[in-house]
Amino acid sequence: MTGQPVPVIIDCDTGVDDALALLFAVRHPGIDLRAVTCVAGNTDVDGVVRNTLTVLEQAGAPEIPVGRGAERPLIEPVRTARHVHGVDGMGDIGLPAPTRAPADVDAVTLLRREILASPRPVTLVPTAPLTNIALLLRTHPDVVRNIERIVFMGGAVATGNATAVAEFNVWHDPEAAAVLLTAGVPITMYGLDVFQRVVVPGADVRRLRASAEPGTRLAGELLAHRPSSPDPDSDETAGGLGDAGAVCSVADPAGITTSLLPVEVSLAPGPTRGQTIVDRRARPGESEIHEGAREQPLVDVALDVDVPRFVKLWLSAVERQ
Repeated sequence: MTGQPVPVIIDCDTGVDDALALLFAVRHPGIDLRAVTCVAGNTDVDGVVRNTLTVLEQAGAPEIPVGRGAERPLIEPVRTARHVHGVDGMGDIGLPAPTRAPADVDAVTLLRREILASPRPVTLVPTAPLTNIALLLRTHPDVVRNIERIVFMGGAVATGNATAVAEFNVWHDPEAAAVLLTAGVPITMYGLDVFQRVVVPGADVRRLRASAEPGTRLAGELLAHRPSSPDPDSDETAGGLGDAGAVCSVADPAGITTSLLPVEVSLAPGPTRGQTIVDRRARPGESEIHEGAREQPLVDVALDVDVPRFVKLWLSAVERQ
């Protein structure tokens, strides 16, 4: 990346891979992390705030403002992912309590303040359920004038993880995801189709864990906390970057291949609720012919990722001291 750093705000539910994203954002010279906002998701919102502050401390980050956001989705109850991220949301690896404190304003107020105060348009990177973002867009629609792009980790073209067809962040608050798609700014969807592919090899994980530098060592410990692969031939010590790949795509957009496609979120009750329906057809079908075309937001959907490129990019940033 050349030129000035990209002003970025991350909205997260710090868990394990959100932490990997924060470590990268703090240390990559092409990213100017202006604020972090927190929302319930992988764990409860107070746990997310605590985890976020601890990660920023361990990374040696400057005093970046951290805002506490929504305690629950717009409609649904909270449904955490502690079975994946541990009781504390951070793999239960025994991290210390933070000495930093969150900002004295809520997440939506902080988002508006930092977006409008930025001298250059901000890239907003949600790596969590989209509740805070929906509340921001509905409460303060004026922010869109200073948002360059929204790159969100969420959704799936093919297979879900929360359900057979729905990815966790969108499934957790489908209405909020539907609001996001109407933001009126360019949107990139970094979904499960690429999310699950970017894996750091075991040798690199072991090197990170052996580091004397706290942020680098934390990165290794977090990568080592992951469900065992069902593939008996896989490297059990390897670790997926998950959410961090979305932030990598901001630093290096050429690392992903996207296609501008119509996307909508299924809001109906039942087995498809929370599905991101991505229309990849080359031409209209019988539904449009008989019932008329419907307007759907166009989204840059990530369909492929250069895995070695992103692994190298992430490692080079996280191991900087």
